Amino acid sequence: MSLIHALVAKGPTVLAEHKADSRDFSQAIQTILSKIPPNNSKLTYTWESYLFHYISEGGFTYLVMADDSAGRRLPFSFLHELQRKLLEAPSSSLSDPELPAYGLQSSFGPTIANLMHTYNTAPPVDEIARAQRELDQVKDIMVQNVEQILNRGERLELIISKTDAMAGQATEFRRGARNVRRQMWWKNKKILCLSIMVALVLLWILLAQFCGAALRCGSK
Repeated sequence: MSLIHALVAKGPTVLAEHKADSRDFSQAIQTILSKIPPNNSKLTYTWESYLFHYISEGGFTYLVMADDSAGRRLPFSFLHELQRKLLEAPSSSLSDPELPAYGLQSSFGPTIANLMHTYNTAPPVDEIARAQRELDQVKDIMVQNVEQILNRGERLELIISKTDAMAGQATEFRRGARNVRRQMWWKNKKILCLSIMVALVLLWILLAQFCGAALRCGSK
C-alpha cells in the first residue's frame, strides 16, 4: 500500500479525508497544516519511513501521506487528480469562506477513498507521466523533515521559495565585492607610497655616505 492517508483542507481545517488503515498521524498532519503559508506552494515532508506531500493552491490544501517507496511522482499525480476532482465537483459549498471541519466529508470523502484505491492498485500511467513533467518544471519543491517542526514547534519558519533569498545573497555578494576592491585599491596605494618613502630614505642614506648628512657633495 503506497498511499496511506489523504485529505483536503482549508487552512488548518480538514474538510474531507480518507485513511487506508487505523494508524494515527494526526499530530504530524495538523502540525504541517498549521505551517502551510497562504500562497500557492508544493512541499514534501519526511518522517521516519513516510512522506507527506502537499499542494496548496486556490485556498485549498491537498495532502497525501505515502510510504517512501512510492517516490514522488505517484503521490503528486494523485494530488493533481484529487485537486481536479474537487474543483469539478458540483458543490456550491466550496465557495463558503467558513466551511466547518469535515464539511465535505459526506460528499467528497468517498471520492478520496476511490481515488486512493485506484492509485494503490492500478495507477494511471498518463497521469503519473504528467506529474513527472510538472515536477521537473518546478524546482522549488523542497523536502523537510517533520521531526524538525515537531521539535521546534512554533519557532519553525518554512522556507518555501529560494528565489528571494538567492537574489538577496547575490546583492550582498556584489556589495561585498565592491568593498573588497575598494579596500584593495587603498591598500595598494598605501604600499606604493610606503615603498617610495623607503626608497627615498635608502637613497638619502647612500648619498650621505659620500656627501655627508647635508648632501654637500661639491664642497671641499
